[in-house]
Amino acid sequence: MLRFVSRNIWFQLAVAVVIGMAVSYAIVPGSPGVPKHQSKEGILDLTQDSMGKNPQKLQGEWEFYWQELLSPEDIRNRMAAGEQVDRYINIPGSWLGYKLEEQELEGQGFATFRLAIQLNEQDRNERLALRLPTIFHAYKLWVNGELLAEVGEVGQDKHGMTPRLATKLVFFQPEGDTVELVMQVANFHHNRGGITKDIELGGSNVLTVKTHLKIASDMFITASLLVIGVYHLLLYILRRKDRAPLYFGLFTVMFGIRSLLNGELMLTQWLPRFPWELQFKIEYLILCLGGWIITMYFECIFPDVVSRWFRHGSRIVTGILCVVIVVTPAILYSRMLLLIGVIVVLHMVYLMVGLAAAAMRRMEGALIFLLVSVVALVTVINDFLYYNEWSRIGNTSPFGLLVFTIAQMMLLSSRFTRAATNEERIARELQEANTKLTEMNANLEQLVLERTHALSAAHEDLRMSYERLLHSEQGRKKLLAYITHDLRMPLSSMLGYVEAVMDRVKPERNEQYLMYIRDNTVRINRMIGELSFLSHLETGQVEYRMEPVPVVHFLRGFYEQYELVVRDAGLDFNLVIGNTENHGPGLPVVEMDTQRLDQALFNLVSNAMKFTSSGGVVRLALTVDKVQDTRCAIISVQDSGTGIPPEQLEQIFDRNYRVDRPGMDMGVEGSGLGLAICREIVQAHGGTVRAESDGKTGSIFYVSLPLYFSSRKVTE
Repeated sequence: MLRFVSRNIWFQLAVAVVIGMAVSYAIVPGSPGVPKHQSKEGILDLTQDSMGKNPQKLQGEWEFYWQELLSPEDIRNRMAAGEQVDRYINIPGSWLGYKLEEQELEGQGFATFRLAIQLNEQDRNERLALRLPTIFHAYKLWVNGELLAEVGEVGQDKHGMTPRLATKLVFFQPEGDTVELVMQVANFHHNRGGITKDIELGGSNVLTVKTHLKIASDMFITASLLVIGVYHLLLYILRRKDRAPLYFGLFTVMFGIRSLLNGELMLTQWLPRFPWELQFKIEYLILCLGGWIITMYFECIFPDVVSRWFRHGSRIVTGILCVVIVVTPAILYSRMLLLIGVIVVLHMVYLMVGLAAAAMRRMEGALIFLLVSVVALVTVINDFLYYNEWSRIGNTSPFGLLVFTIAQMMLLSSRFTRAATNEERIARELQEANTKLTEMNANLEQLVLERTHALSAAHEDLRMSYERLLHSEQGRKKLLAYITHDLRMPLSSMLGYVEAVMDRVKPERNEQYLMYIRDNTVRINRMIGELSFLSHLETGQVEYRMEPVPVVHFLRGFYEQYELVVRDAGLDFNLVIGNTENHGPGLPVVEMDTQRLDQALFNLVSNAMKFTSSGGVVRLALTVDKVQDTRCAIISVQDSGTGIPPEQLEQIFDRNYRVDRPGMDMGVEGSGLGLAICREIVQAHGGTVRAESDGKTGSIFYVSLPLYFSSRKVTE
């Protein structure tokens, strides 16, 4: 059954992808092939076909005059003087990358284009029209020597031109069998310049109808996107608990606004003085924000599908791109169009992978989401290819986005309908339950009293069992943690000495090494039994074997026991008792469990060894002073290591906390339990432990233990 279900899901996914591709190809027309008529060396021969009902795209070679703004009269004068044209450029296409004298042209500059069109007898007597697309980024057009169109202001430098984008439909009556088109184009504000889209020539009636249909199509898409977006924003305002309508409404409104900046450029037709730079910034910002907003919408619809790193990465990348677009001119951020396209496509591909996973888990709406995402992805990819002059298919993303938006609107409507149905069902069930409760009200108090008593007894039993299990589990975890922390270093050290004996590194010290190995073996065996005892430190289940001990004797024994360990680590180990040993019978005495305190001090010394490089110093010292009006023996462990950042001194004794020291070797071993264990042991002795460091020249740990005065009997 599981295999059948899995195959069925994969079959549904495959069907969704196939249908999505089919719908995409239905929306996006096939890539046009090579047109029937193309101009050669600036001449387009249309004598064999009529353009009255079949408009022609003026594709092919146009005469190209780089860095020259020539009028039709200037060109005629040159021809009359016998000057030959030797430069041609393929239209549509940017002059960016055009090779001129072994050098590729930049996108900024100005040029003049010329095309001669030979008409048949039927077209000579008809009124013709030219449908002009957006041309980067200012131009003048002469038809048969008459200036018919001017968009922006053409100039020979950035300050002398004014960029503007607009579509035009101009009409003219041929005066003979040839139509001469001369166009001056200038660009100093964008990465690409030139005639990058098709210019159509045909009968005035046909092109007028075609233009009106295109405007109507753009307006329908824009109005649909804006109405759907505003509707969902209002839904979010009325019910802010669900953020899906918010992100979907923002996405739809943004791309509804963007549709006004593409195609027939309805915004510039309504507002001719709308700033060109602001127009481009809005378009690019919408492209950048689209990927992040649709990711947030996807996260609301299918929680836990989008990974945290992708969500944060999308936010960071989108923010950086938006800042670049806002603070830089179009000449810079227009170069990032391909990068923006890649980022948007990556967003969509990642979400489609997540949709496939959601469909595998049978999440509602995942297959529909996947289907329309395929449609949107195909149209968006085509648009980026089109704007980079790698595709001849026009602007298709508005259609893909409209299909995507309608599908998402249906999905959200289904969610709202289901939520309303569930609310009605729950209300009905609550009403029925209330009726039953009313009927049971007479006997309810006694029943509740009996059940409450039984539940209280059961709860008390469960609580006691839980506490026992909790203490047992905490003890087990602490035992494992302590074993890992405390046995690693002595075992590693013993292994080093065993290898030294086997490799005969210093044969004269073999006896000393073996003695150390024996002593540590005994200590480890003892430690294994004691770690179980230490695992109950924090749960308060430990009993200490306390006895009064002279601190000087204790420290000397500790120093002798670990001197070889520290010095073999390449460190100098010093013991400073000061004048405390000259007190004779008045040696400072502390009531302590020597084994536990030995372990606490060893944790501090081990910690100093870890963070002190070879050749450094570990200093063990003893002083007697007052701490909060109590005379204490203060044992300090000082190292010359990397130090501890001052802001972390309060946290280093927390369980499993590891210091983030500048320049610290990330390979330093340690589970982070050593200082926490040390604090527990010292506090059990009625003392305190603290650390001081400037973060640069090592650190000092102070263990303060109250002196013992109640008895003169001490352990020597």
